[in-house]
Amino acid sequence: MLTHDDNELLCRVGPGTPMGELMRQYWIPCLPSSEFPEPDGPAKRMMLLGENFVMFRDSDGRMGAVAEACPHRGASMYFARNEECGLRCNYHGWKFDREGTLVDLPTEQTGSRAHRHFMDTVGIRAYPCHEVNHMIWVYLGPRDTPPPFPSFEINTIPEDQVQRPAIMMEEANWVQNMEGDLDSVHLNWLHRRLAADAPAPPKGMRGFWSPDLDAPELDVERTEYGAYYSSGRTMGDRTWHRINQFIFPFHTMISVGAIINLRSFVPLDDHHAMLISHSGNPAGPMPETMMDRDHDPFGEVGGYEERTNDPRSYFVTKANKRNDYDRDLDVEKRLMHCGIPFVLNLQDRAMTELMCDAWGNPLYDRTQEHLGSTDAFIIAVRAQLIGAAKRLRDTNEPPPNVDDVSWDRVRAASVLLPDDVDWRAHTKPARSADSGDPPSGDVPLIID
Repeated sequence: MLTHDDNELLCRVGPGTPMGELMRQYWIPCLPSSEFPEPDGPAKRMMLLGENFVMFRDSDGRMGAVAEACPHRGASMYFARNEECGLRCNYHGWKFDREGTLVDLPTEQTGSRAHRHFMDTVGIRAYPCHEVNHMIWVYLGPRDTPPPFPSFEINTIPEDQVQRPAIMMEEANWVQNMEGDLDSVHLNWLHRRLAADAPAPPKGMRGFWSPDLDAPELDVERTEYGAYYSSGRTMGDRTWHRINQFIFPFHTMISVGAIINLRSFVPLDDHHAMLISHSGNPAGPMPETMMDRDHDPFGEVGGYEERTNDPRSYFVTKANKRNDYDRDLDVEKRLMHCGIPFVLNLQDRAMTELMCDAWGNPLYDRTQEHLGSTDAFIIAVRAQLIGAAKRLRDTNEPPPNVDDVSWDRVRAASVLLPDDVDWRAHTKPARSADSGDPPSGDVPLIID
């Protein structure tokens, strides 16, 4: 278990918090390109790490993000006019470009002392944006020149080989959401079908099945970029090594088959986070059927709720904690261990969103836990994150993968090996995006 102080350090991400400052060292995936289909369209409100800003695509098609409050008198730039390569505040007409420069000041006489003073000294905080493969990333950190852009494989293969991102709002603290991806043993329960020959339920995927009834054996490796582990299950006379990755500050890669993926648990604030799932095929274009599926990744459970202009309402699925996530008790009796549809991470969300502290806030009190051997990866990642946040706070030293993005060139892997093989040495090429090998998928996630 964690102490109260370490749990607070791990979970809180607002300005000035140790974990929030660690996250601000990195580029952060924010919204999909599809949210901004044309130049000079309406601005959108957004929130990351407790900071409010607005995003827009300017007249030249470039993405911009600026603080929401106009520096004149604090009006929301969400209502600004997006025109002629800048946002013009609707309250008094002050206009700023995507770099935050004040480019027009109609409330002062041109050439006056006040006009010259404001034009020379006033700007709005701008957040650098980078758009690649259907996704817009932003940098919220303190550097005048941002660090190198992350070189995750999903960012470096051609666009037609990458699915549009699937996004799901999670109405809970980012850590408890992410820890579902760090936990391999729950496959044996939460996602399991009731029998090896059980058919697929009416909604969602057919459940996980493993012929090995024992709990998986975890072997964890801490790294400069985060950590990875093997979850070992017996398959006949060999061991199935399901190797998953954690990459600072909130990314995971899980083995699901012969594709690559990046999963990012992006905090909006302490009680809301987006799970952004981004998959690709390094070998060639994604099949059109897979591309089409991601237009509405939660369509079979009703899709998304109608959103407001509050960023915390974006990507909230109609199946949610207010209606038991579309749980089907008949399916639970006959087909699946859990009757919530196995649609992306909907089942996982049901397990993590109702974790609360003593006051009912969706930020779990980890002083109450009882961790076991199959929680080894969760323990390691918590230690890595807390250590990195404290090191940045105390020495101003960020993790190596902030500036050396070669650390991002990793993969998850699914590999069958004899028991007497050193799995770390044998799977080194499979864990590298630069090995020249295709993604390893010896065993699919859903075993027929």
